[in-house]
Amino acid sequence: MNNNLKRALSGGGVLALAGLMAAPLSASQTGAQLLQERCTSCHTPTADGGLSRISEQRKTPEGWMTTLNRMQSQRGLRLSADERRAIIKHLADSQGLAPAETASKRYLLEQTPNVLDDTPAQYAEMCARCHSGARFALQRRSEGEWERLVHFHMGQFPTLEFHALSRDRAWFELAVSDVVPQLATDFPLKSTAWDQWQQADKPAPAGGWTVAGYLPGKGEFSATLTLNAKGDDHYGLTLSGQYADGSPLTGQGSAVVYTGYELRASLTVDGVKMRQVLALSADGSRMQGRMFPRGATEMGGELSAIKAGRSAILAISPAYIRQGESRTLTLTGNGLTGKVRLASGLKLDQVVSRSATQLVLKVSAQSGAQPGLRRIRVGSSATQVALYDQLARVDVVPADSIARVGGNGGKQAKVKAAYRALGYAAGKDGKAGTDDDLALGYMPASWSLKPFDAVAEHDKDLDYAGTIDADGVFTPGDAGLNPERKMSTNNVGQLAVVATVKTATAEQQGQAHLLVTVQDYIKSLLQ
Repeated sequence: MNNNLKRALSGGGVLALAGLMAAPLSASQTGAQLLQERCTSCHTPTADGGLSRISEQRKTPEGWMTTLNRMQSQRGLRLSADERRAIIKHLADSQGLAPAETASKRYLLEQTPNVLDDTPAQYAEMCARCHSGARFALQRRSEGEWERLVHFHMGQFPTLEFHALSRDRAWFELAVSDVVPQLATDFPLKSTAWDQWQQADKPAPAGGWTVAGYLPGKGEFSATLTLNAKGDDHYGLTLSGQYADGSPLTGQGSAVVYTGYELRASLTVDGVKMRQVLALSADGSRMQGRMFPRGATEMGGELSAIKAGRSAILAISPAYIRQGESRTLTLTGNGLTGKVRLASGLKLDQVVSRSATQLVLKVSAQSGAQPGLRRIRVGSSATQVALYDQLARVDVVPADSIARVGGNGGKQAKVKAAYRALGYAAGKDGKAGTDDDLALGYMPASWSLKPFDAVAEHDKDLDYAGTIDADGVFTPGDAGLNPERKMSTNNVGQLAVVATVKTATAEQQGQAHLLVTVQDYIKSLLQ
């Protein structure tokens, strides 16, 4: 490993994501000044005042970070950590993506595991056979720059024409003649969305926020998040709340806002170093994204927040109630002080507890009430609860997933997998598994494993590949050869993850496919 690569990786870079989540910059020069000073030895000035190649692209903060790390590791660029952050901030702010341009691909930015890419066939065969479709869909380039990217691939990865889905066609010719024009049409450098976003007001997120979220193994939580302005879009951050079981949750750290809406936070929650990747709404009143442990993105969960002073219901838990049943419902949000009104079929038995940010209600559902979604209003805010007759099916989320062996004295930690059970009632047609099924939300489940197929049963994958706990968290087996297995193979395998959900009147099971495989030694942020 050369020295430049060591500097790029040790400074945060792609591997750590910490390069986007730092304290206020100490560098005396601005990002624009550093760009001119450090990049013009290779990138020449253009007639419109920009720099060749650089000015013909727009990217997310992570996209620009990846580019800078490549310049450091492969092109000899020398930057301190603060200088790199300053350049990323400048480029993300001035040549970033509008909220509408990232909306459909946020799973990559938020590092959501086990997402099935929905890339169109042309791109899937030509581009996404090596990386996700979101990798290029989160960039904007001129047509000439898209063509240069194809040439870069040929120079950087000369064997790509011999890969599957490449050697059976004239890949390079097709990429230049067909794919490049389509990329320039689908992901153009200039767009109305970006022009409008540059002109839009961008409210600062400083202040208090009410948060609702979920973490595997911990469960649902509600909290107050406070952002204290430090200057230049940098913020101090504190988090204080509790999980659904009453255990406390506290944290503090720092955050940076890029492009007027991309918030990246680094914080320590109850002794665990965590990351937050959130998107601010256009009016600055809401945030949505994920929070996950540093280095273990698979153990993260969704997070939503609403700013203090805005009235809304963020979450309801549980989100279902059965005919003839009495259930305690917890609502989280802001301004939960108004009159409580329930739709037909529901009866308010008791207000168990109440504050401006959390409302606990005991509610009954009529025995003969028609199944369907029912509105619950608190003042001017509203949410919905699913009123159902019978649990008809259970889906395990995610339906397909990967875990990786690790540990056992090696440097690669085990990559776990986390699951939730999503319940459904049959719709008006009375048949489970059809389009009119009524989603009930996540439900408590008991968890088990079984061999996925006959091969897995024959190889005794269930005995070696790993275990699942009561919270639906799967821990894979140890890395390395296992002398107890045939030919001393390692602890990989294919398993079915089974969720069993019981109600007073029904029991249903759902299952998902789990592939337990070997370690991944390439820890890239943007796959």
